[in-house]
Amino acid sequence: MVDLTFGPDRDLTSIHEARLLANKAIEAQTKLAEYSQEQVDILVNAMATAATEQAQAVAQMAVEETGYGIVADKVKKNLFASQNIYEFIRPIKTVGVIRRLDDRKVIEIAEPFGVVAAVIPSTNPTSTAIYKILISIKARCAIILSPHPSAIRCITQVAEVMADAARRANAPEGIISWMKTVTLEGTQELMKQRNVAVILATGGMGLVRAAYSAGKPAYGVGPGNAPAYIESSADISTAVRDIMAGKTFDNGLLCSSENSVVVDKEIADEVRSQFISQQAHFLSPTETSALTKVLVTSDNVPNPQLVGRSASKLAQQANITVPDQTRVLIAPLTGVGKNHPLSMEKLCPVLSFYTVRDWQEACDRCKQILKYGGMGHTMAIHSTNEKIILEFGLKKPAFRVLVNTPTSHGSIGLTTGLDPSLTLGCGGYGGNITSDNITPRHLLNIKRLAYGIDSGKKNSDVFSSKTIPEVSLGSPSTLHSGHSLSLRIGEFLASRGYRKHSKTTPTSLTDAHRELMPEIAATPAEFVCEEDVRNAIKETRNIVINEQSIVTPAARDLAEQYNVFIQKE
Repeated sequence: MVDLTFGPDRDLTSIHEARLLANKAIEAQTKLAEYSQEQVDILVNAMATAATEQAQAVAQMAVEETGYGIVADKVKKNLFASQNIYEFIRPIKTVGVIRRLDDRKVIEIAEPFGVVAAVIPSTNPTSTAIYKILISIKARCAIILSPHPSAIRCITQVAEVMADAARRANAPEGIISWMKTVTLEGTQELMKQRNVAVILATGGMGLVRAAYSAGKPAYGVGPGNAPAYIESSADISTAVRDIMAGKTFDNGLLCSSENSVVVDKEIADEVRSQFISQQAHFLSPTETSALTKVLVTSDNVPNPQLVGRSASKLAQQANITVPDQTRVLIAPLTGVGKNHPLSMEKLCPVLSFYTVRDWQEACDRCKQILKYGGMGHTMAIHSTNEKIILEFGLKKPAFRVLVNTPTSHGSIGLTTGLDPSLTLGCGGYGGNITSDNITPRHLLNIKRLAYGIDSGKKNSDVFSSKTIPEVSLGSPSTLHSGHSLSLRIGEFLASRGYRKHSKTTPTSLTDAHRELMPEIAATPAEFVCEEDVRNAIKETRNIVINEQSIVTPAARDLAEQYNVFIQKE
């Protein structure tokens, strides 16, 4: 039963509840930590199945309770969590020995991080709850949910459904719990509890800062404000379609949804035409001013009453007349910052629009947009020019630079190869501890058995892999131990008919390498594409690169597979 009453004792009640839940969770945690991989996987499967069955019902409940978003899109997000994320985490080992590094004689053993305090937002309440419960239990971590006050009922429903499924699958009592009397003070107390080991915080910057101030390890998520750059070589129709799809998905509620469009001047007219043909409305200066007044508060944040509302609803609130079926409102702007309020993260189907001379100016503009509330999060580039794409990847302060795909879908791993997740780290740029998409791996502590590998010691009984024979490579002073091992492995595999050893980072070009392999002491390549690597493989030669070399992603993947690159210092 959710406590929605108000009164002077409400905060005290919430604080007391946080303490009780933390104490009960640690008891459940101790039992869950002893489960086998098979037992854990049975629990996770049962919970994912139950969440899938309730995806429609809790999506409907979320929209009715919060007023945010679109039911059909919330269903998709729920299923993304209960199916896509589940399928990704299903084969991950989280119990016992999870990896053996035979060449280094290291055994890695997984340990659960401990009790998780999970703060759930109102914008994506049910999908985030499903996701955080699944990754926590997969890592053998008991979890306590703190729902957003405006989404308590739908989040509680998810928790009850998944807790019941876990119980029926013989889970320890109390591995999933949730706060019923929700206040800021109670949530803060929960995060500070001694029995809570780690915090998963999704919400506004104030909440994330509170999580980082709780004295516990915390995975927080900063704001998005993602720009999307359409470069002159792009397939314009497809680029506009992707941006429209990303911005209209659940009415722009994902923090990674597009918030600005940056366009090369030479294609700006065609881009405008494509947006209009796909049911976007470009605002006049007067309309832009009218929308700003209702959408942006005096604190320079989106008006909560208009977050997640449709374009037509926004236009109606601003007394703007737009064509029927308008999906997105676009405001042409000339700058970024407080003097241009619509340049911020908007959390609704509104885009700011910028025209630039070329990709260098686009680079600067995208940086400005990210610095205004989106540092470290996400951006997109729509282009077929690999050199420019790589430049954006190298120089933008965003840890998810998506290429030719919607930011909403690509950032969470729905349309890209990124780890499927609904918590996206912003790294050092955004004040977060990691830039990763958060998965069960982030809720594990890894214990390592490390055996001595000195040549005078033998620990071969534990490892069954083939030993590497001694190869004469000159005096010990000629090579550092790391380089010596690398060359020895290479020669050993070559003697067995393999030209290269397994996938590694580019080999470092030391004086010893130059002495042994003078043919590779060449000038580093300025640019390397996939075709260059294929030719090098055919000709049985290496390619020398350095820090200034521009390498396309496809080229790097292929080169790593065949160990083609030599890194020049």
